Amino acid sequence: MKRLLAFLLGTLSLTLLALNTIFWCTPLFVLAVIKLLLPFAGVRRLIDPILNRIATSWISCNGVWIGLLQREPWAVEGLGSLRPDSWYLVNCNHRSWVDIFVLQRVLNRRIPLLKFFLKQQLIYVPVIGLAWWALDFPFMRRHSKAALRKNPELRNQDRETTRRACAKFARIPTSVMTFAEGTRYTPVKHRAQSSPYRHLLKPKAGSLAMALNAMGEQFHALLDVSIAYPDGTPTFWQLASGQAGRVMVHIRELPIPPDFCTSDYNSDATFRGEFHRWLGQVWEEKDEQIATMLAQAARP
Repeated sequence: MKRLLAFLLGTLSLTLLALNTIFWCTPLFVLAVIKLLLPFAGVRRLIDPILNRIATSWISCNGVWIGLLQREPWAVEGLGSLRPDSWYLVNCNHRSWVDIFVLQRVLNRRIPLLKFFLKQQLIYVPVIGLAWWALDFPFMRRHSKAALRKNPELRNQDRETTRRACAKFARIPTSVMTFAEGTRYTPVKHRAQSSPYRHLLKPKAGSLAMALNAMGEQFHALLDVSIAYPDGTPTFWQLASGQAGRVMVHIRELPIPPDFCTSDYNSDATFRGEFHRWLGQVWEEKDEQIATMLAQAARP
């Protein structure tokens, strides 16, 4: 009976999520077509804020949906000084697709709309892929190491995509979101990497460095977000059926070193080493923070 109720609740909630997505994406697509047909700066300045407000309303409705499903209150720290009218570079550990819903619910209307770097294949996801395209989410191509060795010029594709995306982000307040681990954490990946961290995979510096190089001086700060699931990492279905368990989120605002905004990560080996050391320190502190959160959750 418990499994049956969870199935019925999950089916109902996914139906509501789909209807909410279609409702908000309809005006989103209409405005995106106008922007595509009239590719002028003045049109973008008029339409882009409206598109972001539609997306923010969409996320707000999703937040209500999640709140109704959650049996456990979320423990969230660090929201006090955030501003919705500034630019942020947001970095978070990555455990599950649920992370995105958590980040959107916690940060919505507290900072500008989160814009993610997405894999090129995700543009083909029905409805939502077109919505990401309409909102100027950058789609990145992933090349194998063998392909990069054969054709090093392929590295320039992602750099150019990042540069173009950040040029658009500079027009209105935006939060650029990255998962520095580059993939979702699993124990198998953790062992395969021989990761020195207890709760994290090794960070990849490339996407962070490219975003900083493209528009670093515009970012107000780096938001370092740590997510922990004390009852186990939930799947999307567990979230939809009210079985996600407890969620803990810690946010800290870090200053961005000024020279990180002007140095070239790809051509400057000295800066590359400095950036790796800085990110390694951030990652050590994040690993310790997650350990502290899990220890707190384990207390009676």
